[in-house]
Amino acid sequence: MSTAELKLKLFREIDNLEKTKLEEVYGLLLNFINAEKISNEWDTMPQAKQQGLLDAIEELNSNDGLAHQSVLDKYKTRYA
Repeated sequence: MSTAELKLKLFREIDNLEKTKLEEVYGLLLNFINAEKISNEWDTMPQAKQQGLLDAIEELNSNDGLAHQSVLDKYKTRYA
């Protein structure tokens, strides 16, 4: 199948979707397209920054993180 035929087939499939499904496909497609950019960004990030992000994710997964609203409230009172 040629590139033009694939594009036409995709267009026809997408054109028949309901709005909610269309939005879902749009999100999936963007994630797919941006996955390479995100991967490249991670690979070029300094090791210390990568480790900091991995540590933060681990803290959140073990429920050691702070609620977003409590952090906002703390700094609003401090700098307001």
